[in-house]
Amino acid sequence: MSSIVVVGANWGDEGKGRIVDYLAGQAGASIRFQGGNNAGHTVVNDLGTFKLHQVPSGVFNPDCLVVLGPGMVISPEKLTVELDEVKASGVTPKLAISDRATLCLPLHAMEDTLEEQRLGDGAYGSTRQGIAPAYGDRVMKKAILVGWLKQPEVLVERIQFFLDWKLPQLKALYPTFEFNQTAQEMADWLLEVSAPWIDSVCNVSMPLKALQAEGKTLLFEAQLGAGRDLIYGEYPWVTSSHVSGAYAGIGGGLPGLRPERVIAVAKAFSTSVGTGTLLTAMENQDEFRKIANEFGATTGRPRDVGYFDAVATKNGVELQAANEVALTKLDCLTGLPDLKICVAYEGAHTENPIWPQTAGLKPVYEVMESWSEDITGCRTFAELPKAAQQYVLRIEELLGVPVPMVSVGPGRDEMILR
Repeated sequence: MSSIVVVGANWGDEGKGRIVDYLAGQAGASIRFQGGNNAGHTVVNDLGTFKLHQVPSGVFNPDCLVVLGPGMVISPEKLTVELDEVKASGVTPKLAISDRATLCLPLHAMEDTLEEQRLGDGAYGSTRQGIAPAYGDRVMKKAILVGWLKQPEVLVERIQFFLDWKLPQLKALYPTFEFNQTAQEMADWLLEVSAPWIDSVCNVSMPLKALQAEGKTLLFEAQLGAGRDLIYGEYPWVTSSHVSGAYAGIGGGLPGLRPERVIAVAKAFSTSVGTGTLLTAMENQDEFRKIANEFGATTGRPRDVGYFDAVATKNGVELQAANEVALTKLDCLTGLPDLKICVAYEGAHTENPIWPQTAGLKPVYEVMESWSEDITGCRTFAELPKAAQQYVLRIEELLGVPVPMVSVGPGRDEMILR
């Protein structure tokens, strides 16, 4: 038995989905342990191209138990739509959905949107899926739990309690806010949209413990990356949950988990979407963004793209307690004449550069030799051009942990194992 945790080393969008899809072939369970419908994990395999949001990326292994953990906030209607898309590909997943997870309601998405509008130029860059309000309500002990879908009378009672508390606040803060559903109407809607998967709602710890006892590999998947962690990220431009590998067991249903492998995923260049700072941003991003297809899988927003930031990535690797790194999208750097790596920052506060308030900081670059050969057909490290090998080896040296996985394309087979 082994447990593998796949997490982001940067600000999200590192390519975790394709790494999880690759590893899931040998896993007994694929588990999402935090976040919700704001995730956008792209998986490319022989069944097609899929943009997953709540369903774990190991879903395409038919023998894998697909677990939505208690640390998630679940948008019920959108989960049903996503599962329908997966089933249309010919895969019928074995589902286990935590009864302790939090429901993310349309009212939360409405609140999220209104708050971003109220903030104007100071907005956080939210995906407006309702994630922050849903997590906030959980902390305030007012949230609606997934398990209550199986207790209709309790569900109506808890929704009424929730509405009595929530609606006066929203009406006071947002002048345009209107909401007319009753608690019973909300409950009826929730039961309708969750009907296709409600039988999968359970205490997910039980099947996971059974798989542990059988010696099966458990594969845990995070959403976003270290720079967006609620506590250790670039606050306040963070997500509303813990994206660190240390949270995998708690959010996944096995609180005592001690994973054998923690894989921090990083792109061969740096990207960031939403609000925040990308110190290594390229001056002319448009052309490279199109080449690398750097647009949000959930929102379609263009991502900021930049040179590989080894300082931020090393901090992310340390935060995740990662013992290896998977480097993705190396192929996108082919033909880039201006290739370099940020190896340090200069300016104030460089003694504590873990996603600092970055005013005044400047990146210090090390220029690397570029390559022009197509590397998408390479399947061994030795087949890569010498310059590409040196680029990977330098990143490995700067991060201080092995880089045994290097992707040279989006497909499941376009992977170099060192």
